[in-house]
Amino acid sequence: MCGFVGFVSKDGNKKKIIKDMADIIIHRGPDSDGYYVNDNVALGFRRLSIIDLEGGTQPIFNENKDKVIVFNGEIYNYKEIKEDLLEKGHVFNTDSDTEVILHGYEEYEEGILDKLRGMFSFIIYDTKNNSIFGARDFYGIKPMYYYRGKNEFLFGSEIKSFLGHPKFVKELNRDMLKQYLTFQYSVGEDTFFKNVFKLMPGHYFKYKDGKIKIKRYYEIDLTSDDSKDLEEWKDIIRKELNESIKYHKISDVEVGSFLSSGVDSSIIATLSNVDKTFTVGYDNKKYSEIEYAEDLSKKIGVKNISKKITKEEYFDKFSMIQYYMDEPLADPSAAALYFVANTASKYVKVALSGEGADEIFGGYNIYHEPYSVSWYNKIPYFIRRGIGILAYPFRNYTGFNFLVRRSKKLEDRYVGNAFIFEPKVANKILSFDTGKNDFRKLTKPYYDKVKDLDDVCKMQYIDFNFWLIGDILLKADKMSMANSLEVRVPLLDRCLIDNVIGIPSKYKIVGNETKYAFRQVCKETLEDKVANKKKLGFPVPIREWIKEEEIYKNIYDMFSNASEFFNVKRICKLLDDHKNGKFDNSRKIWTIYTFLVWYDEYFVKR
Repeated sequence: MCGFVGFVSKDGNKKKIIKDMADIIIHRGPDSDGYYVNDNVALGFRRLSIIDLEGGTQPIFNENKDKVIVFNGEIYNYKEIKEDLLEKGHVFNTDSDTEVILHGYEEYEEGILDKLRGMFSFIIYDTKNNSIFGARDFYGIKPMYYYRGKNEFLFGSEIKSFLGHPKFVKELNRDMLKQYLTFQYSVGEDTFFKNVFKLMPGHYFKYKDGKIKIKRYYEIDLTSDDSKDLEEWKDIIRKELNESIKYHKISDVEVGSFLSSGVDSSIIATLSNVDKTFTVGYDNKKYSEIEYAEDLSKKIGVKNISKKITKEEYFDKFSMIQYYMDEPLADPSAAALYFVANTASKYVKVALSGEGADEIFGGYNIYHEPYSVSWYNKIPYFIRRGIGILAYPFRNYTGFNFLVRRSKKLEDRYVGNAFIFEPKVANKILSFDTGKNDFRKLTKPYYDKVKDLDDVCKMQYIDFNFWLIGDILLKADKMSMANSLEVRVPLLDRCLIDNVIGIPSKYKIVGNETKYAFRQVCKETLEDKVANKKKLGFPVPIREWIKEEEIYKNIYDMFSNASEFFNVKRICKLLDDHKNGKFDNSRKIWTIYTFLVWYDEYFVKR
């Protein structure tokens, strides 16, 4: 697990520039660094040593030194692929998974991607034809960004590394703000920096002579497989889960596990047989999962290491956390994830986590919606739409939001697990013209691809392509790497997903239970009260904290000076209404506040 940087340029002084860029992301790899520079390109690397501790230093070359690779991630089946390549005559100089990718590319070109089991983001430079091949893993576990300047092409694991290049032009992409206010994160390939783009999950690119060609090589298929009954699906889940955990424990250093009160992290911690689990919580037991984690850890015979996050340190670290995030992410749990990663990093270099189960097995509470109060869906659409229009002015009151939501088609109301500001509300609180585009322009191509699937599958598909990428995996990578910790996600294993993704919705949502089939398997190992526990998320007491005078005043002062972006009167009213108990505006307030803190980090302080 590491970080890389690089750029294409014929300018001199490349050695200093590439080192400056790599030093900015030293947190991704404090163990060592490495560089490759020629007349055309510069590659830099920061290493966190996990596999082949002595021989895995990058960049790594092939036998005749005409190809070189920098790689971030882990390939869990690299030994099997290596055997195949050895039989084909390839010569290896290390026992690293990095070198396996390089020789695999020599042998299969982009076809190697379909053989990889793991998380990855890598760059291969061909010295003979002066071309670059880059790829990102199937689901977006590991990041990759690139910058297109007038004559520059930069790439790396984090945007902040580009600040070390003298020709990088740092400019705010204001167009991203409106969609951010709806989603609470940056959506799609664009970023908050002009001319900086994400390489999307399941994509690769080829760069040569100033031109870049991007192609999608993998896409998830949520078509239901109705040929199997529940018991057959349970057998598959059980087999794939155990096998994935086995692969994800491959390491030359100790592996621990994050542990909350949810079924996902509980089953991972239990089946993985790690020695240590890590948990964070708060003094307020309503938001703390420490007691539960300690109890489970004791039952499975492992040591639990926990930390209570104080309000003071949460806010003290928040600005730095947004710096590490690269782009604003208004999920309050991101900061909590920083603290659990920080705690774990004091004991281990690798931690397992339970991300992905909800997207795969149908775990989010909102997935109930197509089945809950199903009688309401039988009311003709035009009547429901009329009721929704009448209810809209009262949407902040209990019950009315349901009427508003159900007056709209799924495509018009569901953008993923977070829906912070409706477009027309976002327009009103922004102080500049954002144009007429709204979230539907972003989500429609994805809904079109799954138009023949049921609503649960449609929501899963949206979450896979938006929420999982933009929120869940972004914070997992950035917050763990900020603490030089590798986080692995066994439930986002390619082989596991390929074999279980066809579970029909009738086995995902049963009665009041989400991810039903998965929970049934977990009940074979966990107590019923754990396996049946309702989805909680990663709770943070910001709702209460914002009402406290000191925090309220700090946010109010920031809002009062935000006229460059926001209608100050409107956003201050959001804050006052929340403090006075009129409405729960905590998520809206936090979304605005997070952006302002992030902006201060990147465009005021730096």
